[in-house]
Amino acid sequence: MVCVNCQRTIADGSNYCCICGAKQPEAASAQYVPPIVERKKLVRSINDRKIAGVCAGIADYFDIDPTIVRVIWLLATLIPGPNIIAYIVLWIVLPEGYTGAVRTPAATSS
Repeated sequence: MVCVNCQRTIADGSNYCCICGAKQPEAASAQYVPPIVERKKLVRSINDRKIAGVCAGIADYFDIDPTIVRVIWLLATLIPGPNIIAYIVLWIVLPEGYTGAVRTPAATSS
């Protein structure tokens, strides 16, 4: 803990600074520590892939069903444009990784 007056380190939970004698605020002893939230990464799915895992990775990143992303991508390939090239580029660029709930062999053998 750091004294609010002299900026020196004092014992945690101290009401007064042992160096300058300044009263420490109540909130200083119980500081708020925000929870650590892991950022999602865009990866190709290893555990839920049909061709390359790109659609499942995109679906996991945006928290939607992979089937919806696959249908949208299929419909998008019917429209002229660089859709297939974009899929191939994502296939090459995105790293592989696990998405969603990882299935263990014990959970799938029931």
